[in-house]
Formats: sequence, C-alpha cells, structure tokens
Amino acid sequence: MSLPENMTPSDTQDTGPHLARVDWSLTRTRDRALDGPIASCVKNRDRVLDLGCGQGDLLLKLREEKDVLEQGIEIDGSAVTEAISRGLSVIHGDLEKGLTDLGDQTFDIVILNQVITMIRNPVEILKESLRVGHKAAVTFPNFAFHRTRFQLALTGRLPVNPSLPYQWHDTPNIRYVTVQDFRDLCRRLGFKVHKEVFVSLGRNRPVHPVKVWPNMRASSALFLLSS
Repeated sequence: MSLPENMTPSDTQDTGPHLARVDWSLTRTRDRALDGPIASCVKNRDRVLDLGCGQGDLLLKLREEKDVLEQGIEIDGSAVTEAISRGLSVIHGDLEKGLTDLGDQTFDIVILNQVITMIRNPVEILKESLRVGHKAAVTFPNFAFHRTRFQLALTGRLPVNPSLPYQWHDTPNIRYVTVQDFRDLCRRLGFKVHKEVFVSLGRNRPVHPVKVWPNMRASSALFLLSS
C-alpha cells in the first residue's frame, strides 16, 4: 500500500489542536477496555487500518494474535516513533485532513478507538472509514453513563472519571456522544450495525460487560458497522 501524500512515516512533528494533547497515561485503562471485543471483530490476516492508533498497543495485539496486515495513522509524533520502534507500520498524519488518498475498500476493517469525539467532523470520518474499509469498529465514551449524569446533576461540574479522565480545560474531546445518539446517527446515515458491545469502567474494579440499559449503565461502547 502506498502512503497518502500528506502522511509520512518520518514526520514526527505534532500537528492539530486536539489529538496531539492526549495523555496516554490517563487514557490507557479506557483505551484498552474494548481491545478484546475489537479483536473478535478481526479475522486472521485481515488488512487493518487503525485511525488514531496511539503507540500501537492494539495493532501489536492484533498482529501477534491474528497475524493482521496492519497500518496505523497517528497525529502524535512521539507516539508514532514509539509504534515504529515496536516494528509496526504506523505513519504520521492528521485525520482532520481526511482519507482521500486511500483507495476504496483498501482494508478489511478500520478501527476508530476513542477517536470520534476528538474529530471536528465525525460523520465525514465515519463515511470515509466505510469507504476505505469493508467494516468499521468504532468505540467511544458514553456521556449518558449514570455516574456521569449523577456527578453533573449533584455537583454542577463536568465529570472526571475513567471514561472521561480529563479536566474541562485540557480535554482533547471536542464532542460528547451517548449510545442512543450514536444509534440514531447510524440509522440516519443508513449504516448497518453488526455488533454492539458495552462495558463499564470503575475506579477500583475491573472492566465488566453491560447487557441491559447500556445508554445508562455503560461507560464505553463498541459498534461494528458497514455501509
């Protein structure tokens, strides 16, 4: 696969006002919470594109467990350098500039793990992901999570928790979404939902699955989509 003209493996300069501010130590628990369900959506030897792949933790897992043909795009230059040092195919690029240099159906699956809340135009990146890939695995923090609701209602302050670990003044999130919001968007855009997985993250307990009332009880969600 040829690299898009506006993305290079050697360019490690951070660009863009949002994704470059991610604190990997704050988000590690949240970002890894759905790795298992995401991996279950991937077949052996799949061509995988991970958008906003960070330091490549998920891509490394998929390559070791599924022998995938991996490609990552990340805006944080230091994260790109770390991913490349692990032997991963990751390039430096800004998702805000789109995926126009990638061909139709180039990948079997495109992963957007905790990315869409950081994008100015999430609808466009979802459409582009389903143009370049047969399917897209999308995860996001659920802003309708009951602890988030209660904290906002009781304290009058924006929540800080394992799914939303930043203070209001330094968060890379520029949008907030709920499970119901995302379902409605998929219906409006005509996306087919193949799988939904929901989990709850607690400060002092492991991640556990949520089976009922996910819009209230889940702190993070995974949707597997096709166009």
